[in-house]
Amino acid sequence: AHPRVAHVNYPGLASGATKKIVDAQMRGHGGMLSVVLDATAEQATAVVDRLRPFSIAPSLGGVESLVTQPITTTTHHGLSAAERAARNIPDSMIRLSVGLEDADDLINDLTQALDTV
Repeated sequence: AHPRVAHVNYPGLASGATKKIVDAQMRGHGGMLSVVLDATAEQATAVVDRLRPFSIAPSLGGVESLVTQPITTTTHHGLSAAERAARNIPDSMIRLSVGLEDADDLINDLTQALDTV
């Protein structure tokens, strides 16, 4: 865990509130997750911009690792701040789709980007 990570949304987390349901419905948990940073929206954008093996993408499907910041580029771009708050969508959330790159490379990349915030 990195000190700038406030919350991780991932179906396979042992601490996840829906773990029992997820385990009953899924055999694996996939490579998609979202991370809420202890940061401003601008700082989250800076983290996304510093990632190198991850490519910024409007969708999160493929064999390469992809990243998006929903409030700036995709699914939640058209929602007002009040609408995002009502849906519990923090401005500092980023979504990651982990691809086939080496896990250590991805971890190191995330660490270097988070260390700059």
